Amino acid sequence: MTIRHTRRVFLSAATMMAAALAATACGSPQDTASGGGDAAPVKVGLVYSQSGPLASYGKQYIEGFKAGLDFATKGTGKVGDRKIEVTEADDAGDPAKAVSATKDLIGKGTKIIAGSTSSGVALQVAPIAAQNKVLFISGPAATDAVTGANKYTFRSGRQSWQDVVTAKSFIGDAAGKKVVVFAQDGAFGDANEAAVKAVIGGAGATVSSVRAPASATEFTPFASQIKAAKPDLLFVAWAGTTAGAMWQTLDQQGVLASTTVVTGLDIRASWPTFGAAGSKISFLSHYFDGASDTEAAKAAKAKVAGGTLDLFHPDGFAAAQMVVRAVQEGGDDVDKMIKALEGWEFEGVKGTMKIRAEDHALLQPMYQAKLSGSGTAFTATAQKTLTGDESAPPVAQMKG
Repeated sequence: MTIRHTRRVFLSAATMMAAALAATACGSPQDTASGGGDAAPVKVGLVYSQSGPLASYGKQYIEGFKAGLDFATKGTGKVGDRKIEVTEADDAGDPAKAVSATKDLIGKGTKIIAGSTSSGVALQVAPIAAQNKVLFISGPAATDAVTGANKYTFRSGRQSWQDVVTAKSFIGDAAGKKVVVFAQDGAFGDANEAAVKAVIGGAGATVSSVRAPASATEFTPFASQIKAAKPDLLFVAWAGTTAGAMWQTLDQQGVLASTTVVTGLDIRASWPTFGAAGSKISFLSHYFDGASDTEAAKAAKAKVAGGTLDLFHPDGFAAAQMVVRAVQEGGDDVDKMIKALEGWEFEGVKGTMKIRAEDHALLQPMYQAKLSGSGTAFTATAQKTLTGDESAPPVAQMKG
């Protein structure tokens, strides 16, 4: 686990002594001012994937957070006269490391924790937040279980239900439609099949699946099964290095020409994987550069290296906006922070965002997208934008 501070404070020996004496007299760093006369900083811990399999997602998250903090504080990095002091911790996608880092930060007086690139991490950190009565704002982690986990847990990104509802929008009224899920065997495939059955099957569609071993390299037999099923919608959930070969086979076997094929649009670096099939697929999208033209999006583009936004920049940006809101309204009182966030509506990178008070779901726009061009020259464009209400998941019961 690696922890580093994004803010450095340089104090003279005399100032350090004065600060130490003040802390000793008052007993709590939250109640003291530094020897320089500034109010005590607000400690925020970001526990996310700086390394590991989701490091590319984590990189976008932290870039978005820094841009969002600059935007929300108008370039000051402060709420009132209090500096937002951010400490970053690398969980490497490992829940045990995330829990350890979170407990360490809480032990040092941190009352706001954010991050969680991985769903597995988010589900382990949420109970820690509740046990210690600190605010937790999960990041790109998409599992639906974060919503309603407990009153201390919020999210700054979308959840799986919103992805699948966006996929459903490609066929309109689902009643009487045939949907096939094509996925690999294993937990990832199971989760996606279950979500499609709940969302699209629950709306009246007949949902079946074609599953392939994760080790499969020959996809013609699976393409034949899909064509024989004659679905109105093929939902593809695939991960790993065989994706290129899989898409090529579906294209060559005529699957892409025979039905509406929908899958999620991942980060830009993955787009060349689609090859010639890219322009024939319908994509559900959480975000891509150009999907919105909000003031927040413009501000984020101005701060992100290269000026191009990607899938998880909005999650980091929204997290920073939520942190600033919580501190502005709640100070160091976590219960007041929670009340300030519940029901809050704000303009984020994607547009209008609303934190649903009942379960802390983050209602937000979602997108139908298409790719044009090829390979590294693919360009994404929005075909339709679903509003936060149109993509809203059902209200979850708050667990604690």
